[in-house]
Amino acid sequence: MEKVSRKILSESIENDLDFEFGDQVSSAERLPIDSAPTPERVRLELPEGIRLDVGVTDVLGKSRSFIQGLIAGECVKVNGFIKKANYKVRQGDMIEVMIPAPREAAAEPENIPLEILYEDEDVLVVNKPQGMVVHPAPGAWTGTMVNALLYHCKNLSGINGVLRPGIVHRIDKDTSGILVVAKNDSAHQGLAAQLKAHTMERKYLTLVQGVMSEPSGTVSAPIGRDPSDRKRMAVVMLHSKPAVTYYTVLERFKETTYLEVRLETGRTHQIRVHMAYIKHPVIGDPVYGSKKNQFGLPGQMLHAAHLGFEHPVKGIWMRFDAPVPKIFAEVIEKLRSN
Repeated sequence: MEKVSRKILSESIENDLDFEFGDQVSSAERLPIDSAPTPERVRLELPEGIRLDVGVTDVLGKSRSFIQGLIAGECVKVNGFIKKANYKVRQGDMIEVMIPAPREAAAEPENIPLEILYEDEDVLVVNKPQGMVVHPAPGAWTGTMVNALLYHCKNLSGINGVLRPGIVHRIDKDTSGILVVAKNDSAHQGLAAQLKAHTMERKYLTLVQGVMSEPSGTVSAPIGRDPSDRKRMAVVMLHSKPAVTYYTVLERFKETTYLEVRLETGRTHQIRVHMAYIKHPVIGDPVYGSKKNQFGLPGQMLHAAHLGFEHPVKGIWMRFDAPVPKIFAEVIEKLRSN
């Protein structure tokens, strides 16, 4: 595939600060859009012969349906003129895309129990259960961790907007484990800086298919949107970000391996994608693993078991551990007994 070149006037299309594992859909895709007095404008140069909708989608990393909606709404122009989605780009064409500002609907407080491991005036550490979504999004506007946090404490950082208050990093709905939440913007900035610098300690426990012969290993492979299915992530070279995962074998069973996994980066679905890439997909993973669910699991066997970070205000190093959920432990015991 020919690499798509681009010239971007504004670089605020999608600033994700290493939100890990959850679907990294931009707010413009997630929420209803509203005409803003100063919409974002982006200028692109695309290779000759590529379809307009395909080229813009590849460069901006948004869904094709979203880009087609912009084209239909006359928000995409070629040399100042409106074109159809199937227009074939010509040499020298200048494409301008206008991205309307999103309208965010605020999350509402809900009385949902939380397992809080630590709390002070700046941060809050939570052990998220399997099955809970971290923040509101299409299909899960209520019942999320954010809804529970808003009920528990009234002050959360506002850096990531009214739908993701306090959320510095995230994990998938069906991944359980530890998350740190920021109560104010100063704490949020300090934690985000540690994520960006890869200084946070993040260790996961997972059960994968197949028996690994080596005691440990490293997967260093870039991750981006799967070009054939934009709801999935994949190891790809084009429009991807570097991703590094370290793993250590804890136990081997007849057809599975129990691993401790440590993250250097935090890309969307990183562990699940990397394990599938090396032919050892996570047990119970409905997206990247086998369709056969041999243990009748509600989701992937992936647990954020350890989190270490420097307190963003006090400057002290803090470590937190959480045991695997009951269903995870039961599967491990069943494998050991066999």
